[in-house]
This record gives sequence, C-alpha cells and structure tokens, in this order.
Amino acid sequence: MEKQLAVIGAGSWGTTLANLLASKWQNVTLWCYETDLAERMRETQINDLYLPDVKLAENLQVTSDLATAVKDKDLILFVTPSQVTRLVLQQALSDLPSHALIVSASKGIENDSLMLLSQVFDEVLPEQMHRQLGFLSGPSFAKEVSAGMPTAVVAAAPELAVAEEIQQIFSTERFRVYTHNDIIGVELGGAMKNVIALAAGVADGLGFGHNTRAALITRGLAEMTRLGLKLGGSAETFAGLAGMGDLVLTCTGDLSRNRSVGIELGRGRKIDEILSGMQMVAEGVKTTLSAYQLARKLDVEVPIIEQMYLVLYKNKDPRQAVNDLMMRDLKAEAV
Repeated sequence: MEKQLAVIGAGSWGTTLANLLASKWQNVTLWCYETDLAERMRETQINDLYLPDVKLAENLQVTSDLATAVKDKDLILFVTPSQVTRLVLQQALSDLPSHALIVSASKGIENDSLMLLSQVFDEVLPEQMHRQLGFLSGPSFAKEVSAGMPTAVVAAAPELAVAEEIQQIFSTERFRVYTHNDIIGVELGGAMKNVIALAAGVADGLGFGHNTRAALITRGLAEMTRLGLKLGGSAETFAGLAGMGDLVLTCTGDLSRNRSVGIELGRGRKIDEILSGMQMVAEGVKTTLSAYQLARKLDVEVPIIEQMYLVLYKNKDPRQAVNDLMMRDLKAEAV
C-alpha cells in the first residue's frame, strides 16, 4: 500500500530528504516555513535558497500550511532547526494522525531546557505516540546525498519494528539505513559533533595542521562519549556512524557549515559578523551553549566544548583557547 509521507522543514537537509523520498514514494509533501519560497518551489521545482543546484521531483508537493502537510500522513519527518523544533511540533500537534510514525532528523540540544530532541518529542507528544518515534542521524551532507553519492546513516527507535520500518521507507540503492536502539547515543553524537567541528574549524583558521585536527576529533569523541554515558547512552554508539562517522565528516568536510564558521573564528572574525552573512543554520553555535551547560550540570569534563563556549560566548581569543587546552594538567588517555 502506498504510504503518505511528509517532511517538515525545507532547509537543505529537509529538501534533500523530501526529494529522496519522492524518488521512491509517490505521495510526499514538503512543508516550507517561508510562503514565498514555497510558491517559488512549486513554480520552478527548485529550492533557490537552500538547495539551488538540485531539481525537485515532479511528484513532490510543497506547502506552507502545516496542517495540510501533516494531515493523514503515515510518516512525518521533522527536519527543523533544533531550537524551533518544539514550537513547530506544538503547532502541528492537533493535526498529527495518531497512527503516524514521527521521525526527527534534526541535530541539537535545546537551549534553556538542555533537553535532547527525543526528550522534547516525549514531552510534547501524547504518551501513546512515544513508541512511534524514531531518530535519523549519521554522516550525510545534503549536497552529496542529492548528487546520489553512496551514504550510510542510522535510524534509532525504542522499538525494533519502528526502526526497521523507517529503514525500509528511507533506504535506496544510494542511501543505506542501519537500525539502532540507542536513541540517546545517536542523538547526542549528532548534536555534539557540530561543536567539535567548530573547534576543528578554528584550528584550521589558525593555520594548524592534520595533527591538531586528529587530536580534536579523537579527544572530541571522548567528550561526546563521556557525556553520552552519563545520560545513559552506549559507548559503542559513538564508535559508529552517528558518532565517529558524523564527527569525522563534519570536522573535515568542506561542506560543513560548522567547520566553516570555526575557520572564520580562527581567522579573527567575530561570531555575530559571521552568522549575519549566513543563509543556513550552523547548529553548533547554539548547541555549544547547551552542551556546555548540560556538561556542567552533570559534572562531566568537556574541555574542548568549554573552550568553544568561552570563544563564542565570552569573546575569548581562539589562540589562547588552544594554548589553554594544550597546557592542561597532564594525564593518562581515557574516555
């Protein structure tokens, strides 16, 4: 039976996933917040703001009406910026079908509440829908997925049957989905890798080399794992696609928005100036604040994240931040 699918959020990743689904399924709707952009997408079959080089599938329906987007759907995928996901979910709540699978492909930790998005979904959705939740994450630049480059991600869910259904819905010959049951680990990996990518970008902007980047990736992974274990995640998750895989991609890839922001910080530009010139969201900037506060709340040592917080929110000189990281008390290597 043909499924009815909706994607909520028409940024580069949301548009890419909607287009991928539309290549496999006939009935796919993409919700776009900007009414004028939605109109242009219907007319031109191109998302000129976020994915200008990609032609959209002819069967992909675009709307700026949230109720229309979610009504009568079998699966609803949220790909909204993490800091507005709660608001969009609340606005959609009354129109969400009770039987629908609800999947999140957003990455971040909510400011103020310090909640992972899985906790936000649990708080907003009625309890009977909690077992229908899934979370999609992993190393996946939108531009490369749109170009049909082989990509592997993971779908985490509380029920194996839910993860397997998401796997079947999304998998194509170029987009491979693995199942997972560690929602916390998968989510935290996707959120915190953006913060470490900012740090890797700073190192690049300062002119440092491969040694520095390798150290940041490795020790960043240790910080992600420590915080993940404290929250109840599994160490093995951070060695997989949603952990190390996404971390390596975001810290090394030229398409990484967070790494690009870090490069500009390393070159001496201020964060407000950098962000004012960006069309897309660099999730790591706001996630740095919530990750730092969450780690302090849980008494978890996260020196790289702490230094990024000081650079972004306390105007610390990036070169001094690197020096302070290097001159910490010597110790044994351990997670």
